[in-house]
Amino acid sequence: MNRIKIMTDSASDIPKELEEQYNIRILSFPVTVEDKGYLERVDFTNEEFYEILQNTSKIPTTAQITVFQFEEEYKAFYEEGYEELIYISIYSGGSSTHDNAEMARSRFYDAHPEAKDHFKIHIVDSKTYTMAYGYPVIEAAKKAARGASSTEIVAYLEDWFDSVEIYFAPYTLEFVKKSGRVPAAAAFVGELIGLRPIISIIDGETKVIEKVRGDKAILPALFQRAAERMIPQTPYLLVRSTKNNECAELASMFKKRVGYDPIGQYDIGAAISINAGPKVVGVIVKGQNRRRK
Repeated sequence: MNRIKIMTDSASDIPKELEEQYNIRILSFPVTVEDKGYLERVDFTNEEFYEILQNTSKIPTTAQITVFQFEEEYKAFYEEGYEELIYISIYSGGSSTHDNAEMARSRFYDAHPEAKDHFKIHIVDSKTYTMAYGYPVIEAAKKAARGASSTEIVAYLEDWFDSVEIYFAPYTLEFVKKSGRVPAAAAFVGELIGLRPIISIIDGETKVIEKVRGDKAILPALFQRAAERMIPQTPYLLVRSTKNNECAELASMFKKRVGYDPIGQYDIGAAISINAGPKVVGVIVKGQNRRRK
């Protein structure tokens, strides 16, 4: 049985207690707020970041995890005696981090040619954000602990990423306007008449799929969109920024429909909250596999 290390990045939004419980290595994204640099998960909690979002005039930005950082991680786990490492990245189209991980792998093997036969590095593009890849990373770590092979783990991850769908909605257009997701003029008019976008993320592509009028219309629209796409008897998760009654209400709606509770309700981190704001609710479901013929 090979020793396999599971590694990901902080946009996965895995709670710290689960990171520690399943021995997952999580690399932190740099975040810049008002020209000051921070590290996600290190310098602030999610709740503290929501406060920052509400009080800053300039939208924060994130930077990539560097090639050098990945090289150092690979070297450390190789020297620790791990025989394989599986890194699950944020969507490659939304960050250069995935490409940096691949570049670092080439540079690591160039510097340590003896490692090629003793330490295999797998890099998996999640094609998604937040717990849509945090959850399968946790499951991958459980599989590794039970002695599953890297082939089995990577196959599980790829099947999930070819099926997972996110549906979420912000309760204000201020941040989708700042991020460019919605044009400023449209956002201004939308706020005046109380429009709220229902947004999907599938295969990394973010789309406004519906606009509803008023906050009370958000949960029924989210529920309808996600429930009709969800494969029966598969796990689902709820995500939120700030602990709110809306998430609990959405959980109740799903339980009445499917007969079982969500895996959990999780706080979103900087990757989505920067673009959607400090009050967001969403659901993650497993739909039909988009690669399977």
